[in-house]
Amino acid sequence: MNGDDPQSGNDPGRGDDPQSGDDPGRTGELRDWAWLVLSIAIPVPWLVMHGSEVHPSPELVAALSGVAILGSAFLLSWATELAEKDIPQSLALLVLALVSVLPEYAVDLSFAIRAAQDPEWAQYAVANMTGANRLLIGIGWASVVLLACRRGRMTALEMPPTRNLELRFLLMATLYSFLVPLDGRLSLFDAAVFVGLFLAYVISAARGYSEEVELVGPPARIEARFGDPGRRLWGFVLFGFAGFAIWISAEPFAESLVEVGRRTAIDEFMLVQWVAPFASESPEFMIALLFAYRMRGEVGLGALISSKVNQWTLLVGALPIAYCIAAGVTSGLPLTSRQAGELWLTSAQSLFAVLVVADRVFRIWEAVAIAGIFIVQLVFPSPEVRTAFTWLYLVLFAGLLVHSSERRQAFFRLLVLRA
Repeated sequence: MNGDDPQSGNDPGRGDDPQSGDDPGRTGELRDWAWLVLSIAIPVPWLVMHGSEVHPSPELVAALSGVAILGSAFLLSWATELAEKDIPQSLALLVLALVSVLPEYAVDLSFAIRAAQDPEWAQYAVANMTGANRLLIGIGWASVVLLACRRGRMTALEMPPTRNLELRFLLMATLYSFLVPLDGRLSLFDAAVFVGLFLAYVISAARGYSEEVELVGPPARIEARFGDPGRRLWGFVLFGFAGFAIWISAEPFAESLVEVGRRTAIDEFMLVQWVAPFASESPEFMIALLFAYRMRGEVGLGALISSKVNQWTLLVGALPIAYCIAAGVTSGLPLTSRQAGELWLTSAQSLFAVLVVADRVFRIWEAVAIAGIFIVQLVFPSPEVRTAFTWLYLVLFAGLLVHSSERRQAFFRLLVLRA
């Protein structure tokens, strides 16, 4: 893989190696500390307003909460780098994905609980979940690859062998997901399978390989100033503060965007499926793009793949559990034919995406193709067209499986249940 040296340059939020003498005097160090202080300060206006009795306009809520998410994204990216010094990267990315996607869980589970009293809300729970999952691949994965390749002047983004862990569990969850709509509901048995896969993923990530990480920018300044104990404390504090800021920012951000969308007479189902998930997924998108901008595109993509795994396992499994507890039943969350179609389309996209990256090389043209197919879906939202796109993904999957022996071998290796 070619490109610029990832240790070079003066990218915002990255800084220079504290051991280098490139910056005259203390300019580089002061810049890094300034970025840290600024990122901590950015969420404060929204935190203050959120705790007050002020009721601002949806536009102002979207602006302040969105900026708060942006500052928190910087903090979470640095906290992840600090954590990589002590725990396997796969586990650090798993924690990052869980923290950054908590708002998506809050929104989707609230829909499932409301569906216990009003069945109309069941469609919104599935719409929000499938929309979020397809956004992760169609926009998230593709954007990270395109930005990383542009920054590094590369034609492809290569991933380390450790990404096989996430891809293996994503593939297992995807294969099972094709069976879910067959009985017309998300059952408690489905929940047990998906949650079981997530727990197995957590255990495997905790046992993963840990390597020495060279910190740069604000994380390097923290380690140099406070040593190992201080670095761990700072990492914990940054995770906690950023996670809290995102938790109280993302849902108002999503709701304000939906409210703005309603004023333009956009179909409510489409708002729930695309606008709200885009808002609640924005923290992890920002974090991944920050990694890509700072020449760590493989880490940014790894964070989004990990997020896809936990949403395609834990989130899907949590929906019928929340519904059954709220409704006092054991039958599971009912699915209409439209919701079943959305699940199959999401499964087909996921299966195709896993095959594309099975060889751990994500090329620019592949990212453009994945994004292009996804964007075209937004233009044609009818169920019949969605069914056609499901078959398109499956046909592309079959064609690529037959055509590329390298991907075929890598794909079937993912099915081998070993570390």
